Amino acid sequence: MRLRSLGLALVAAVCIVPLAGGADTGRNIPVSVYGNVPRFDRMTGQHTDAGLAFIGWDQGRTWGKPYSYFLDTLGDRPHIALKTERGGGTISTRAIAQGQGDAHLLELAQAISDSGKPVFLRPLGEMNNTLNPYCGCRGSSANSPKWFRKAFQRIYVVMHGGTADQINAKLRRLGMPGVSADVPENPYPHLTVIWNPLAVGEPPVAHNSFRDYFPGLKFFDIYGNDYYDFGSYAFVRTNDLYKAYPSKPYAIPEWGLTPDDPAFVQAVAGFVKSHRRVKFIGFYNGRNGGRLDLAGKPRARAAYKRFIVPLTR
Repeated sequence: MRLRSLGLALVAAVCIVPLAGGADTGRNIPVSVYGNVPRFDRMTGQHTDAGLAFIGWDQGRTWGKPYSYFLDTLGDRPHIALKTERGGGTISTRAIAQGQGDAHLLELAQAISDSGKPVFLRPLGEMNNTLNPYCGCRGSSANSPKWFRKAFQRIYVVMHGGTADQINAKLRRLGMPGVSADVPENPYPHLTVIWNPLAVGEPPVAHNSFRDYFPGLKFFDIYGNDYYDFGSYAFVRTNDLYKAYPSKPYAIPEWGLTPDDPAFVQAVAGFVKSHRRVKFIGFYNGRNGGRLDLAGKPRARAAYKRFIVPLTR
């Protein structure tokens, strides 16, 4: 979630099972943080596996710091959210599906292979959030749900790699042009591709539900919803998303809060504890002193230490 989207109250979902007491048997769930990771770990006692970075299209290749910078600095399991912004504009999902963004994908795949690290890759997250340029609800035919599905399929196939012949056979079956070169193999779970719709579209209108953007079970490794408390939250309807694809692991790639609300922290922990397919969670702490920073929320911070940290050990 980009900072400018934080004013939206995302609707999340579940039947919460309260956690009795503070201790819980650890689930060893990998955990990500967006923000100053060493500082966050000091104030929570957590050992963060993955720093989160949002990377625009071709960032690392033609502009900004190189891919290796992110892979070297984002911890043991880097978490990369892939966006479409580039050079003052954006690339459309239609262009991605048609292979016009392949140079970025091929070089990022090579960098991930060279790093030797397991990586969480979250392409085009919250695609049913109107604040994202690739949301189909914005009315652009070049970013329709159909083109999103095709673009996501292409990203999945290319990023997991193989010989050009192997990749092109898969892309031909999907009605897409091939690649021009072999791509290093990055099999799951060395590379985990996350499909990350909102459980309830923003706005919640026709053709903007998570099902409209579903790329097919063969084209994501793990999926999940983002959860935020911006003064209120409603744990309803997320069960639709959780139950929709029971063969796949589930994630909470981003969650965070603006009020000092320990009940929300406990509710998220309750969801993780009672939903055994949750295999990855990521806390959005933001900038130091910002409105999502847990440092300014003593009660929520204490709840995080009590209820979340034990799940990650």
